[in-house]
Amino acid sequence: MINIIGLGYIGLPTALMIAKYGVKVVGTDYNIELITTLNEGKVTFEEKGLKELFQEAIANGIEFTTEYQKTHTYIIAVPTPYLKESKKLDSKYVVSAVNSILDICEKGAAIIIESTISPGTIDKYVRLVIEERGFVIGEDVHLLHAPERIIPGNMIFELENNSRTIGADNPEIAEKIKGLYSHFCKAEIVITDIRSAEMSKVVENTYRDINIAFANELAKICRTDKMNVYEIIRIANKHPRVDILQPGPGVGGHCISVDPWFLVGDYPDLTNLILTARKINDSMPRHVLGRIRDIMRKHDIKDISKVGIYGLTYKENVDDTRESPTLQLLERMDEHLAFGVKIFDPFVKKRIVDHQFMNFEDFLNEIEILVIMVGHDHIKYNMNLIKGKIILDTKNICTFDDAYKL
Repeated sequence: MINIIGLGYIGLPTALMIAKYGVKVVGTDYNIELITTLNEGKVTFEEKGLKELFQEAIANGIEFTTEYQKTHTYIIAVPTPYLKESKKLDSKYVVSAVNSILDICEKGAAIIIESTISPGTIDKYVRLVIEERGFVIGEDVHLLHAPERIIPGNMIFELENNSRTIGADNPEIAEKIKGLYSHFCKAEIVITDIRSAEMSKVVENTYRDINIAFANELAKICRTDKMNVYEIIRIANKHPRVDILQPGPGVGGHCISVDPWFLVGDYPDLTNLILTARKINDSMPRHVLGRIRDIMRKHDIKDISKVGIYGLTYKENVDDTRESPTLQLLERMDEHLAFGVKIFDPFVKKRIVDHQFMNFEDFLNEIEILVIMVGHDHIKYNMNLIKGKIILDTKNICTFDDAYKL
């Protein structure tokens, strides 16, 4: 039996996928409401293919509970936030999960941490708590790190088709866990040491953050000198060794916007480029706010309640709002006492902010300026409804000649 700890955006799909292939799985989470929902036969977030996978896992006997299970294999997929002041990883959820496992696990149990953690986290925190509890690592328990590598909106496909990394102290244990992941992972599974596994995941997300920052800085440069950043990127990308990403209103989610801070926090004197990239990407919601101000002035609109923001999620066609650029933008507005802006997102079914609309046409009827923060398919299919609005398109999806861009 596999006990998967944490049933959020990573833990739940992983639990369902393993159960699909006939492995006995029990999913554990302290959130009673979440467990109740799952036991009622309902998934807890929207994701392409998740409902079908859920039904397959149910048919294979997956169970959901708030209780940790006595077994030989655990997968930890709990949140790993960072401390905003120091930029260091907050390891409390991982450490708490490990402590709870130690209370009941079988001798020789494998503890696999899938949560993204900063390099050295297992050495500095996890090994320490295990040894303080009197357990011998390598005999009483085995430690492994298999960082998740999936993205909301394409989770099911990526679970099966993305390569994976397993970091372990003991190569024999690593091979056994590789066999577990081989049930569903069709791609290469690399075995390495724990520190390399920790670092590789953080490096992947930091690489993307830096590349996004370059595109966003280009957007700012081009805005200052009245150049079309999208045309410049289009032309530059015709070079065979150039692949510039598209600029946007900021970086969200629980990976790219968070993981680089782990390196900044742990290596403050060595991360100049990484820190600059983080600052650039974190500055984009403020840049959007400046563009809104300029457009309001140009059109002599003084009432912020005439502005509507489309999109609350951090990326297209998902319901995940973690660290979203729109939420960051609303914080900037709050700092400047700019209250009353209207909000709509077709994927966010519960009201999580003030002045959030549930009906798109009602939303449009209340605004004059539309700020597109997320390029959901929904708005691409409804371009006819927004024609005539003053549009700030931060995602470059609108083809109207008079639409404003970043």
